[in-house]
Amino acid sequence: MADTYIMGIDLGSTTSKAVIIKNGTEVVGTSIVTQGVGTEGPQKAFDECLADAGIKKEDLAMTVSTGVGGSRFKQADLMINELKAHAGGVHAMYPEARILLDIGGQDAKIMSINEQGKLNNFLMNDKCASGTGRYLEVMAKVFGVDVSTLKDYDERAKGIIPISATCTVFAESEVIAKLAEGADIPSLIRGIDTAVAVKAAALVRKLGVSGPVYMSGGVARNTGVIRALENELGVPVKASEIQQLNGAYGAALYGFENLSRSRRNRQI
Repeated sequence: MADTYIMGIDLGSTTSKAVIIKNGTEVVGTSIVTQGVGTEGPQKAFDECLADAGIKKEDLAMTVSTGVGGSRFKQADLMINELKAHAGGVHAMYPEARILLDIGGQDAKIMSINEQGKLNNFLMNDKCASGTGRYLEVMAKVFGVDVSTLKDYDERAKGIIPISATCTVFAESEVIAKLAEGADIPSLIRGIDTAVAVKAAALVRKLGVSGPVYMSGGVARNTGVIRALENELGVPVKASEIQQLNGAYGAALYGFENLSRSRRNRQI
């Protein structure tokens, strides 16, 4: 029997992510493109994921889209709500997960998941960019470094310089002023990571915390934010191994389940 390839593609506001799974289990291709909805990012992610898997578009049995731009991706056969995609993705990797915090480029989502991997409840942050990947990107530019290196500075911090402003614009001005005063950069960056964690923790508490928090999204790569979030919540925070790809992975799994169900129905 021929192999079955399914692509899940998660199209966010700042990043396009894609995953290809083979026969419902094995991840054979991935792609992360730092361009989101309304750009050529979605198509790049689609093409790069195919290339990474070493297959052609014609080899795909199905493509499932999700994310804020999921409905606009014309090459998708199906679309799944991003909350359901994230819940399904984290459940497949961590069946014990009951709380998932996803922090992306422009928003943060907290989800409670049942034993079957289905979404019980969720909350999202407000329109403000504070507490999101965008906040960290703005701060990284102030220091003239890549956002992925913020965690390295945080690890070297011997203290913490708090950031009092909650608005991203005001916080940026506050950081610039502190730098002008000669503030220690690692301690200042730890303050920035902590500000993100405080915002995220407030969202988590609204939904209720009953155990370990699993985390996905680009911010999950920042160990400084994870450390600060653990301090705020008093529970373990575990980053998903696939981080930014969790939604795309969940979409691909949904596609395989949908296809398998259709095949079974045809056999009845």
